[in-house]
Amino acid sequence: MKEFAASVVKEFRHIFRDKRTILIAMVMPVVQIILFGFAVSTEVNDARIAFCGDLSDSEVRKTVDRIDRNRYLRIVGRLDKPSDIEEMFRTNKADAAVCFANDYGKDLISSGKAGIRIICDGSDPNTAQMIASYLKGVISSEQSDIGIMISGERKVSMTPVVQLMYNPAMKSSYNFVPGVMGLILMLICSMMTAVSIVREKETGTLELLLVSPVKPLWIIISKMIPYLLLSAVNFASILLLSHFVMEVPVNGSLFLLSAAALVFVVTSLALGLLISVISSSQRTALLICGMGLTMPTMIFSGIIFPCESMPEILQWFSDIIPAKWFIIIVKKVMIQGDGMVSVLKELSILAGMAILLLTVSIKSFRTRLQ
Repeated sequence: MKEFAASVVKEFRHIFRDKRTILIAMVMPVVQIILFGFAVSTEVNDARIAFCGDLSDSEVRKTVDRIDRNRYLRIVGRLDKPSDIEEMFRTNKADAAVCFANDYGKDLISSGKAGIRIICDGSDPNTAQMIASYLKGVISSEQSDIGIMISGERKVSMTPVVQLMYNPAMKSSYNFVPGVMGLILMLICSMMTAVSIVREKETGTLELLLVSPVKPLWIIISKMIPYLLLSAVNFASILLLSHFVMEVPVNGSLFLLSAAALVFVVTSLALGLLISVISSSQRTALLICGMGLTMPTMIFSGIIFPCESMPEILQWFSDIIPAKWFIIIVKKVMIQGDGMVSVLKELSILAGMAILLLTVSIKSFRTRLQ
């Protein structure tokens, strides 16, 4: 029995001496429950709603005020005409629009019937359907209140017509294909380059690079070029499958989409190179890529859960995930058909990330040369 107790004590000592084991066994569960508890949510909070209607109409004002008082919704402005809705979605100024028919209040009081239309951005069908259900709930409550006030047997009918712009068939592939495209490219690219330099260390060929006249910049770039070409083939394959098999349209410029993918691939390759430079072994590099990139990318890039519903501090964290910006670009170009102006912000952020990661990788590599 003493030998058994000694063996148990020995195992405890091994565990507490290994910081990585303590990290996995004690710290990771706490981090995961916090992340999943706050970040993983199917609710849509603070959805931005625009409306098109006559504010001099008291019934329109009451419905708009009720929408604005809802905890999940927020009125962000009034549109002059329904044709402005598409431009509003392209510039990302609102998530949905509510259009009231002409003489909305007059028709409602006189005949008990009035036309109202809900238009959502169908490029993200899950979020769009959630927002539409919130709006229908608010309108239903307003309809019940009006029904109480109007006397007689006449029933009030203001059932809204829901339209999903860019995705009238409500295909889920419109949402998950851009997300999976970003996830696959990021993980494959980063994993391919994450082992490139650390493999040289383990095989002992790094010394040849250290004594060569080639500058660190060109060593880093030479590591990227083969994987860049392979990633281009991967992107082409994914795009062809998405369009011809899953029937996701390419409404925008194919050249712009390819250019955005190139910037994103370079960013992912640079991230993998940085991991390779700072890692001591291939196993460590793959562990960082697998655990340090997979879960954050799936949770914080908007693939499954909308980033807007997360706490503000987690939204800030999601901003450093390159896949988030690429997914936004893919949705805007492929599904909405936007041009360069609409995706300039996201492209600039990705380009800045690529430059920063390459710079840090080169600096870290040069430090090791000394």
